[in-house]
Parts: sequence; structure tokens; C-alpha cells
Amino acid sequence: MSETRPRLLEPKEKVGLVIVLTGNGKGKTTSALGMALRTVGHGLKVCLIHFIKGSLYAGEMDGLKRLTPEAEAYFTGQGYCGLRGNPTSAKEHRAKAQEAMRLAFEKMASNAFHLMVLDEIHNAVRLNLVELDQLLELIDQKPPQLHLVLTGRDAHPKVIERAHIVTEMREIKHSLRQGIEPQKGIDY
Repeated sequence: MSETRPRLLEPKEKVGLVIVLTGNGKGKTTSALGMALRTVGHGLKVCLIHFIKGSLYAGEMDGLKRLTPEAEAYFTGQGYCGLRGNPTSAKEHRAKAQEAMRLAFEKMASNAFHLMVLDEIHNAVRLNLVELDQLLELIDQKPPQLHLVLTGRDAHPKVIERAHIVTEMREIKHSLRQGIEPQKGIDY
């Protein structure tokens, strides 16, 4: 029996989308990682920059390494600013977030990527670690073919306005509310 490969769709016009994944529900980063996996599956390059989670281990840190050389990942944050007993000062958090923004502009300007994910960028803006104007400038300077995925709670209305796709994850029920600790492979 011979294997046949599924038919590949090709759009008439290739457009780099701005995709916002926001809301208080689980799945924003996971959705972005799914798009990264799909992109790598097509043999295209991905750049992922985490703005907040850098000091807390998550499985995607090592999982993304398995997607090299097509995927590059940068975990620049110092953990959740002001949460979970994080000892890092707001000034240090801001410096790391600014470093991540410089990296995002640099990687975007390289034209080496098909997909760029800025994970927890909306939180970084809300916490004043990144200025809204910086993020809007990055969106406005996005190369026409680059897909840009922006994740995190509380996306700013001006970012939502510029996006092509906006998905709000809404929590209906979560295991944490039932006293169940975060689970490896599911929550981190």
C-alpha cells in the first residue's frame, strides 16, 4: 500500500498576520507553541522570546531545543514580576524586558524568521516593563511576510485594534481553584 501525502494548501497572497492571544484562561503560550510547531513542520524558522517566565523552568525551554535549527528561543525574563515571592526588583525586571525588546527588534529586522512569538508581552506592557509605544512600533515595523504572535493577559486595546486575529482565553474551570498544584507537561 503506497502512502500519499495530504494536499498542501497555498494562499494566493501570503500575508504576515498579527495574532493576539490574551485573556485570563489557560492556553495562550500553548497555542503560540502549537503555531511554532506547525511552522517548523513546514521547514520554516521561528523565533520565540519569553518576556516574563525566564527564571522559572517550563518544558518548552527544552522542548524548543529539539526543534533547532528551525526554532530559536530566548528566555529573557526574571520570573513573574511581583508574584510568587520573586525577589527581583522592578528595575531589574524592566531592564530584562527592555533587553528582550531590543532582541525582538533585532531578530525581526533580520528577516530570518517566518513566525515570531513574544510570550507574555501583554503582561510586560501592563507592568510597565515595556512601553506600549515600543510594542506598537514593533507591530508597525513588522515585515509584510512575518507572522507575529503576542501572548499574555490584558492585551491593550490599541494592540487588539492592529491585530488580524484576536483570541481571548476565558477561564471556565481550572485545577488550581480545586487545590491541585501545577502539573509537569500541562502547566509548565
